[in-house]
Amino acid sequence: MKNDKDFYAGLLFMLTGGSFAWGATSYQLGTSARMGPGFFPMMLGLLLAVLGAVMMVRCVWHRAGSSEKVGRWAWRPLIFIIVANLIFGVALGGLPSLGVPAVGLIAGIYMLTFTACLAGDSFNLRETALLASVLAALSYVAFVLLLKLQLPVWPVFLAS
Repeated sequence: MKNDKDFYAGLLFMLTGGSFAWGATSYQLGTSARMGPGFFPMMLGLLLAVLGAVMMVRCVWHRAGSSEKVGRWAWRPLIFIIVANLIFGVALGGLPSLGVPAVGLIAGIYMLTFTACLAGDSFNLRETALLASVLAALSYVAFVLLLKLQLPVWPVFLAS
């Protein structure tokens, strides 16, 4: 293999797509004319798996191209991005079993953005605050105003 990165990316696509397609089997698929709730995730998962298979086959059979080996794992970004998503989930739903209340969508987006920005090599407070403000405003408009989702927007002690 000339390009290990593409091979492992294809493998990841195949595993992810296969997982989504397998998970969609527990829902009613329906037909293409009358789609059920499992139709879209099934088709998307299969498409992703096929794309991954094509990438892997190209890496094995097609020898031309640059030689790219897989480097070391980037642990810092991996950890900060996962932690940022966990923080956002706790911010939206709280942890009732531990007595941690939900702090709402806006505070959750700020917490997510500031934590995720720590994953990079440099951290700029002004840029991060601006990004968090734009994401919070757009999320409020999209999810609360337009889609009318019932999300806790503000912390419980401010909303009462």
